[in-house]
Amino acid sequence: MRIPLLARTHLGAVAVLFVLTLSACLLVAGLPRAMQSSFDQALHEALRTAPAEQADLTVTVASMSKEEDLNERGQFESRDQRWRRLLPPALRPLVVPTGTGDSHMSAKTVVTPLQGSGGTMFMNLGWLSDADRRVDWVQGRPPGKPSTTRFEGETIPLIEVGLVESALPAMDLRLGQVKVLGESHYVAVRLVGAFRAKNPNERYWSHNSDILSVTRILPPGKLEFEKHITTVMSDDGLAVLSGDGRNLSYNWVLPIAPDKADALATSDLNTAVSEFERVIGLQASGSFSPYRVMTALPKLLTDFLAAQSTAQTVMYLVLGGLLLVAAGVIVLAVQLLAGRLDHTLALTRARGGSLRQVAGTGAALTALAVVPAGLVGYALSWFVPGPVLPVVHIGPLLVMAAAVGFAAAGLAFAHRVPLDERREDVATARPSARRLTLEVLVVVLALAGAYLLRTRGLAASAGFDPFLLVVPIALTLAAAVVILRCYPYPLRLLVRLAARRPGAVPFLGLTRAARARSASVLPVLILLPALGVSVFAAVISDGLVSTQRLASWQQVGAPVKITSRIEIPADVIDRVRKVAGVEQVVLAQTGRVQVGYGAERAEAIAVNLAEWRRLLGGAPIDVPTGSGAFVSPDLKGRGTYEIGWQSRLKLPESGVITSVPGFYSQGKFIVMPLDQLVRPAVNTLLIRGNPAVDELRRMVPLGTVESQTLALAAIQDDPLTSTVRTTLMVVTVALAAYALVAVILSLVVGAADRARALSFLRTLGLSDRQAQRLTVLEIMPMILLTALAGLLLGLGLPEALGPGVDLSSYAGDLPVGDYSLDLVTPTALATGLAVVAVLGAYAHTAISRRRSLGAVLRVGDLT
Repeated sequence: MRIPLLARTHLGAVAVLFVLTLSACLLVAGLPRAMQSSFDQALHEALRTAPAEQADLTVTVASMSKEEDLNERGQFESRDQRWRRLLPPALRPLVVPTGTGDSHMSAKTVVTPLQGSGGTMFMNLGWLSDADRRVDWVQGRPPGKPSTTRFEGETIPLIEVGLVESALPAMDLRLGQVKVLGESHYVAVRLVGAFRAKNPNERYWSHNSDILSVTRILPPGKLEFEKHITTVMSDDGLAVLSGDGRNLSYNWVLPIAPDKADALATSDLNTAVSEFERVIGLQASGSFSPYRVMTALPKLLTDFLAAQSTAQTVMYLVLGGLLLVAAGVIVLAVQLLAGRLDHTLALTRARGGSLRQVAGTGAALTALAVVPAGLVGYALSWFVPGPVLPVVHIGPLLVMAAAVGFAAAGLAFAHRVPLDERREDVATARPSARRLTLEVLVVVLALAGAYLLRTRGLAASAGFDPFLLVVPIALTLAAAVVILRCYPYPLRLLVRLAARRPGAVPFLGLTRAARARSASVLPVLILLPALGVSVFAAVISDGLVSTQRLASWQQVGAPVKITSRIEIPADVIDRVRKVAGVEQVVLAQTGRVQVGYGAERAEAIAVNLAEWRRLLGGAPIDVPTGSGAFVSPDLKGRGTYEIGWQSRLKLPESGVITSVPGFYSQGKFIVMPLDQLVRPAVNTLLIRGNPAVDELRRMVPLGTVESQTLALAAIQDDPLTSTVRTTLMVVTVALAAYALVAVILSLVVGAADRARALSFLRTLGLSDRQAQRLTVLEIMPMILLTALAGLLLGLGLPEALGPGVDLSSYAGDLPVGDYSLDLVTPTALATGLAVVAVLGAYAHTAISRRRSLGAVLRVGDLT
């Protein structure tokens, strides 16, 4: 046959098939790339925002004697090159080259006491390989060569050092001073300069925070803080810096370039880090001090894999449903094209055409539409950023092959016998026992799978659990089986009722609906997953949004919260009250208190609960009501509590609470009235309103300002969270569009048969209005039942999947389980389908009215 001529004759059906195939191929090739690209961005962000000392690789070794000392820069550099050569291939591209980024080497002592400080001040010795690039000397001069001095009758090294400018007043030091360090192996230092970091916010200083600021430590059982600072010396100082008699370590920092990490290779990176640690440990042969790799990169990668696995779970479900629906719509379009060819191919078969010729004609015409569309969709997918996965190449090929194969197989089956007339609208074939058994088995297995998924949880092995994909598919098939098997029975009851009424239209319309042809199975199999997955996506998205809001409130405990390490003065509180946007300020005091008269301690907050509750008006969190002490479960059942906090307090137990929003969620804690304190030392402010956070930070410089709005933004702006929400939204819209297309195609597929039936009835006096009502009554029952089943399936999937859909990683670590029945989106989808079906029915009758009765009645007549 002349395929181009057939294509021009049936240009409308070919064009529909072309558009649907193009969109499906674009989805199957583009969505995986976009999804994987989002995973890469999320991994980059996770590594970029983590402290450098956690993400980077640091090789460290302790020097315990003079034989293990490194006395010059060249010894550090040679080892740095050795460590880089030992990097496994998977890690090598991620580590930045020597001398770039935050790559550096260092030597540091720890817990080096300052003579005459009574054990409260420690001045550690340090060397940075790139200090000249990192700091600006603002006082004195950079350190120079070491010398010697006398102390207690002995000659000891005198090392020139500098320290951060802010440490001078904090440690009560002055430039030019000579200080002796150590308890037995003494060394003297001369303070010759003070510096400031050129960029104190760069990740480099995460490795060297001990150099940039004074560390205050409160030892157990003591009341006075210890102060620690690390100084900086020149390269020449390495010659006299020894681990003999002090805690000295050498460090080589190999920074990770976050933007070069690949989410697909995360597991390989974990293995590579373990291998690197093993190899580095073997380099200490013959030494008392082993080399070690200090890094939290495996934990960061493991946490990312857990979050990614959850995202993949949701996206595999919704994207898998989307692609299945897209494939179903393509099959429906192929069926439309095959119906247009039915008369031509039947004549060909009757005139001696072979079955191969008939099937080949349909396959060739289908290929003429789907192959160019598939290639265009595949080409457009390359504009989507992201790595090229195997499915990018394989997916479009499968779509094209499935369309062509279905066309060939369907036409071969339909025309296997020449002039094989069938009247499926007259009687319904009784299903065989084998088919009934298979259908019952599908339903039972689907319910059993959902039960097992809820009870057993996810598979213990890493990666995606296929059970999560099998159960939704089984539930969808089970729902489709139930609908297709059961929907004729209530319709037949309605037919009997309609038969008793004088009008013929309800009887005829419901009769045709009850005797629907087997071709109606395909629209059901398309609409059901389309509605089910779109409702599921909408429910999951709504649950995620509400839980994210709840998590932000639980993190902060108020619209704005200010916490300070010290008491906030009354005049500062008054100024805070006058800040623009502040509507209410609730005072609170937090601290650690003594419970009873023993060693038991608990966290406590003293606050006016009534005022706090008014401040939270409309928030998804609440605080207890009443007076007395509200305690955590670990403290319950003691009746009256003796509390030591500034003074002795005696409070009755008023209730047990599991958490205090914004403050405590575990451990031992107590909530008590603020007026029970003799003199409240307010160190926390709870604020209602929308004040400028920067203004509050300026007014309380020693306080930490938290905002519920900023906390919510931080949760929602996470790359993986944004990806999940965007994917759910896109899939919901796409599935709604496919569902509408499926309704339209189902109308068009049966248009010829329906027009023929209406034409017969018009010869018997059927009016145009009656024809419209009859068409609506014929198509609406199946659409309404499928919409209802899809709605129930989508609402039930979150509960059926249970632990398989754990979105807590994207909701502030709160479990997303409150899937409230928000019927706005499902109702909109169902209404849209009904409206499209009704409009299609009216359009169909309008088109049929313009046709000649003789032309319509001769369509398909072969005798």
